[in-house]
Amino acid sequence: MSAPRERLHRLLAEGGGVLRCEPAWVARDFLPPGRRLGLPDDAYDLGERGAVCERWLASTTKADNRIGPDDEGLSHVVGEHGDRMLLRDAVAADPAAVLGASYAATHPAGLGRLAKIFDYAYRLPYHVHPPQRFASLVGCNAKDESYHFLPGDLGAHPETFFGVHPWIAEQGAGEVLLPYLVDWDSDLVLRHARAELQVPGEGFHVPSGVLHAPGTALTLELQEDSDVLAMFQALNAGRIISKELLFKDVRPEDREAEGERFPLRFVDWEVNGDPWFYEHRHLSPQPLDDDGVESWVFYNTTKYAGKRLVVPPGRVHRLREPGAYSVFAWSGTGRYAGHEVRGGEPGLDELVVTHDAATVDHEVVNTGAADLVVFTFFGPDLHPGVPTIPVRSR
Repeated sequence: MSAPRERLHRLLAEGGGVLRCEPAWVARDFLPPGRRLGLPDDAYDLGERGAVCERWLASTTKADNRIGPDDEGLSHVVGEHGDRMLLRDAVAADPAAVLGASYAATHPAGLGRLAKIFDYAYRLPYHVHPPQRFASLVGCNAKDESYHFLPGDLGAHPETFFGVHPWIAEQGAGEVLLPYLVDWDSDLVLRHARAELQVPGEGFHVPSGVLHAPGTALTLELQEDSDVLAMFQALNAGRIISKELLFKDVRPEDREAEGERFPLRFVDWEVNGDPWFYEHRHLSPQPLDDDGVESWVFYNTTKYAGKRLVVPPGRVHRLREPGAYSVFAWSGTGRYAGHEVRGGEPGLDELVVTHDAATVDHEVVNTGAADLVVFTFFGPDLHPGVPTIPVRSR
């Protein structure tokens, strides 16, 4: 066996099919951090790289930053006896061992999803993620994403702008946004969007092609494994951000041919102007059992899925899943599939449960005095029975 494959198999044998992840911190240079990720206060600011504003969870996706280390955004798996490797390399070394042979054969992209926590002191600028037909032009995946707002400090602006006013879509008036992209000197593009309150324990499903400006609530996000975007808002947090972010994932020839008009192609006007946008995209927890231990919190798509588990003190919850998944302990203490987990302690709060361990009965045990709250994340097509929100007629 090759060295990476040998290392992976040692880690799998040592952990009984469960891999422990180190935290993967990600810096951004266009907004200040919210400083709610549990780091020492002097660890957030990273000079030219910006500041730590995100933590990526069980990630095989590299952060697409202007400046940063080669492994920024990529998770490392670690063993008790010194073995350490990138999760991306582990999956590549033996996809069948991590994902199961059948799933690996039909999903060559691997885990196929990215979970993260983002933590900003100001609202993110209004932006869009290119749908697949445009993301493919620059060799990337699309970036459908979903949010779950975590409890605690909601920050200064706990509301998210979504889409555009319906009249813009109904009248085909998308070019009303063009002057803001050309002038690149204000935040007034937000006058054409609608804002929704961020409520802890709830969230939203945001397909690629939807304009959005996320608010300041500490947010757990699950998305396709990509980092593509086009910024549509120039002024944010009191300064003008680089216009290069408007064209970040636009080919030079398309920029030269169409200029600021080209990113407008990324916008799905029908979904953005949907008068039932809230009803079609709002995510409230959907319990899977009568006692409410397991609830779907990321759903309404086949591209990824996620649950929240709330295990009371002294309780044991047994589960079996259809394939490999990752685990993030938010609060409380316990054992997950035989491994210690502690919410709020990076290095003890994150696991990957590989296929063979996931598809047999395993236990979540609360060993503390408070609820053990855990989130679990699944890649595309693993849970065909995930709830979908019914479409309303006008």
